[in-house]
Amino acid sequence: MSLNNRYDFVLVFDVRDGNPNGDPDAGNLPRLDAESGHGLVTDVSLKRKVRNFVGLVKGEQPPFEIYVKEKAILNQTHERAYIEVGAGDELKGEDKKRKGSGDTVDKARAWMCRNFYDVRTFGAVMSTGVNCGQVRGPVQLTFARSVDPVVALEHSITRMAVATEAEAAKQQGDNRTMGRKHTVPYGIYVAHGFVSSFLARQTGFSEEDLELLWQSLENMFEHDRSAARGEMATRGLYVFKHDSELGNAHAHALFERIQIRKKDGVDVARNFADYTVTVDSEALPAGVNLLRKVG
Repeated sequence: MSLNNRYDFVLVFDVRDGNPNGDPDAGNLPRLDAESGHGLVTDVSLKRKVRNFVGLVKGEQPPFEIYVKEKAILNQTHERAYIEVGAGDELKGEDKKRKGSGDTVDKARAWMCRNFYDVRTFGAVMSTGVNCGQVRGPVQLTFARSVDPVVALEHSITRMAVATEAEAAKQQGDNRTMGRKHTVPYGIYVAHGFVSSFLARQTGFSEEDLELLWQSLENMFEHDRSAARGEMATRGLYVFKHDSELGNAHAHALFERIQIRKKDGVDVARNFADYTVTVDSEALPAGVNLLRKVG
């Protein structure tokens, strides 16, 4: 069933003693706003977790395959699309940047949307190698930003074992292989999201896909455990459903109804219980309903 409503949503999650999103340009330190000290988690990181969850739950089977995944060779996927739509003859020749006819590109784009969940959800640029066009996804996410400034800690770690005999011969006494680990002691992060029914019709994003998105956002951290990420959990998912496709209120005004503040007397927060989450669900704008998925 196709979407006939606009949705705006607020995702709230926290991290304790972990690195929610390392910055490879800064030695994998947790991402920070340099001016305010607030922590950041990119939209790309959040989408990665959604993709991983969908792949896990749906077993990488059409129509829930994942286009952007570890070790995926995208150009081979594009060639597969051409074969599936009956345009395999256009793959012949030496030109490695075959653009394809307009009709073929449209068919390949539609096939990609039908088979790959993340293409019809988040969109994709599929013009490398064989051209499958571009898709503008109906679901968009912002960076997540921490409610309060966070502290990025650096920990020295050692490894007892060595990799080679030469290293073992050089190792004297307590000298061990050294390393670094970065964590945030505690932080609550908030991201905003948007779902457009107009773009959903273009990609085939359905009500079933939307429910899978909510399920993914609620549970994605439960299946993304690692020592590096510490303890992460979805603490709130607040969905504003509009009665119309254009929307019945401005997104920013709806987002402001979700307020998260430290409790009185708490100087250094180290737990979700140190915060109060206030949800103003009274006197919502006409035509807007608050669906509280979590929280």
